[in-house]
Amino acid sequence: MAAASSGYREFLRRLLRNRLAAAGGAVILFFLVLALFPSAFTLHDPNRIDVLKVLQAPSRAHPLGTDELGRDVLSRMVLGSRISMEVGFVATGIAMAIGLLVGLFAGFYGGRVDALLMRFVDIMLCFPSFFLILAVIAFVGPSILNVMAVIGLTHWMGVARLVRAETLSLKERDFVAGAIAQGAGTARIVFRHILPNAMAPVLVWATLGVAGAILTESALSFLGIGVQPPTPSWGNILTAGKDNIEFAWWLSVYPGAAILVTVLGFNLLGEGVQEAVDPRLRGR
Repeated sequence: MAAASSGYREFLRRLLRNRLAAAGGAVILFFLVLALFPSAFTLHDPNRIDVLKVLQAPSRAHPLGTDELGRDVLSRMVLGSRISMEVGFVATGIAMAIGLLVGLFAGFYGGRVDALLMRFVDIMLCFPSFFLILAVIAFVGPSILNVMAVIGLTHWMGVARLVRAETLSLKERDFVAGAIAQGAGTARIVFRHILPNAMAPVLVWATLGVAGAILTESALSFLGIGVQPPTPSWGNILTAGKDNIEFAWWLSVYPGAAILVTVLGFNLLGEGVQEAVDPRLRGR
C-alpha cells in the first residue's frame, strides 16, 4: 500500500511538473467547477425568453450577449458546460467499461476467444464511427441519454486493443505465474493483478476520449440530432450562431472558443499523463 501511494505521488509530481499538462488540467478544472456549480456563475434563467432583448450584443447586463430568443448566452454557456462534461465523462466511462472487459478477456484467454473478440472489434472499426452514430441516433431518437450511450457504444474499440496488448504481455510475467501457483481464480488474476498494471495507457486514452466525446456531442447538437432545445449545449448554441452569423458574431465565437479550449485542455492533459506514465518519453 505504501509503495502504491508513493507511486501515485511520483506520478502526480511528474504530471504537475509538465507545464502544458498543468495548464490543461487547470482548464478542465475550471469547466468542471462551472458544470458542478452553474448557479454561482449565471445571472439569468438560461431558458427565459425575452423578445425585447433579441440578439443583443455583449453588455454589462448580458456579458456574452443574447440569442435569437432573447435568452442570456452566458447562462446557457454555463449550463452547456454541464451537458458537455456529463456526455464526455459518461460516454467515456461506457466505452472504457466495454473496452476493458473485451481487451482483458481477449488477451487473457487467447486462442478462439481472442480471435472471435478481435474480429468483432475489426468489424466495428470498419464502420465510420460518426456515420454509425448518426444512423443509430436517427433510429433511437435524439436525447442526452441516447447521445451518451451511443457515443460510448461506438468508441470502445481503441481501448479494447490497448488492454488486449497489455494483457498479452502481463499474463506472461512472474507475478501472474505466482498468483496461478497459489491457486488464484481467473477473476482474481484478471481484475486484481492484470487490470491495475494495464491501466496506464487506458488513462491516456480516457483523457483523450473525453475530448473526442465532447466534440462528437457538439457536432451532433450542431446538426440538430444531439441535445434538444430548450436544453442548452455548446453545439446547439453554435447552430443559432450559424443562422445569425452576419450580425450576431458572439453566438459563434463564444461556444466555439469553449469547445476549442476544453478539447485542447484534455489533449494537453492526455499528453502529460502519457509522459508521466511512460519512462521513454520523460526525457524528450
